[in-house]
Amino acid sequence: MTLAHLSSNLLYTAFILYLVATLFFGGSIRSKNAEMVKEPNRWAKIGILITIVGFIAQVGYFFTRWAAAGHAPVSDLFEFTTFFGMMLVGAFIIIYFIYRLPALGLFALPVAVIIIAYASMFPREISPLIPALQSDWLHIHVTTAAAGEGILSISFIAGLIYLIKVVDQSKASKRTFWLEVIMYGLVAVIGFVAVTTIFRVMDYEAAFQYVNKEGQPAEVVYNLPALIGPHEGDLQTKNVMNPLFYVPAIINAKKLNTVIWSLIAGTILYVLIRVVTRKRIAALLQPFVQNVSLDLVDEISYRAVLIGFPVFTLGALVFAMIWAQIAWTRFWGWDPKEVWALITWLFYAAFLHLRLSKGWHGERSAWMAVIGFIIIMFNLVAVNLVIAGLHSYA
Repeated sequence: MTLAHLSSNLLYTAFILYLVATLFFGGSIRSKNAEMVKEPNRWAKIGILITIVGFIAQVGYFFTRWAAAGHAPVSDLFEFTTFFGMMLVGAFIIIYFIYRLPALGLFALPVAVIIIAYASMFPREISPLIPALQSDWLHIHVTTAAAGEGILSISFIAGLIYLIKVVDQSKASKRTFWLEVIMYGLVAVIGFVAVTTIFRVMDYEAAFQYVNKEGQPAEVVYNLPALIGPHEGDLQTKNVMNPLFYVPAIINAKKLNTVIWSLIAGTILYVLIRVVTRKRIAALLQPFVQNVSLDLVDEISYRAVLIGFPVFTLGALVFAMIWAQIAWTRFWGWDPKEVWALITWLFYAAFLHLRLSKGWHGERSAWMAVIGFIIIMFNLVAVNLVIAGLHSYA
């Protein structure tokens, strides 16, 4: 067995163990009226044990892939996103042993699973580093930034638990609407994973010859049926559907097509859930958080930002600027990734300022934690896949 094959098996093992651990954390939720039970029950103890074993397996994946590649496996979107998921789980394990809150595992592990599943939709082959990335600062900058984002994500999870409990699901309001939009976003990612997996199993491909934005002939291969075709595209593959319409050269048709398929699959899945359950997703989750202390999850959310913010500052700004000076002889260049890293930093700086100086606790703090995670995910998804730049993994 090669190191690359062993690495893949270890990641798959971690993925399965996280799913199993989620079930145990779900089984650990008590139906007592008391808000807090200081000592987790047997289900929660088994859940955290399985989580730790899964985390060890994922750490094994990371180092075996490092040995196989000859460099830290954070050089493409698959590697970075799986490392981000690993940091989220690592942060959860540490925070769990501080606060002993099983409900945190019930929400943190599914988010980690979704992130890892999302990562697996991208090419997983080990590739040599391009010259620009052949630096120790790749290990230092990217891993530290991902660790910071993983810790900050715990703030989102705690904030989400807070909102699910405190927002009244018995009547329609702006709060219920926006909370459900967040739930739809998570379901849309699951839809993206599902639809991509289905067509990958079918080994679907549709090749186009088209004219790019420079006016030159080019070729692109779709792995999902082409609802949107490239500019002046000519379908080369037989027995596959023709695009419904074509877009101008300034739009990346393949990426737009993927986004549309994700929204379609996510919407279908969301509608099915609503039709079968006749409830909002947030309302379905409320029974799992009814015994959670609001003050506790509010504190967890705040502590996660308090720890994650300086780590993110070091990785995404300080170390990034040092490497930029070495590689490009300038500390800052307004590249899209640099701009969104700064936006993320400014947002969490505002979070701490409003929390400490203006007394923004409770629900307002929870909404800010959720918005912060949306900014992180925009940086991960949109900036990498849609906006071209020096840092773009695409």
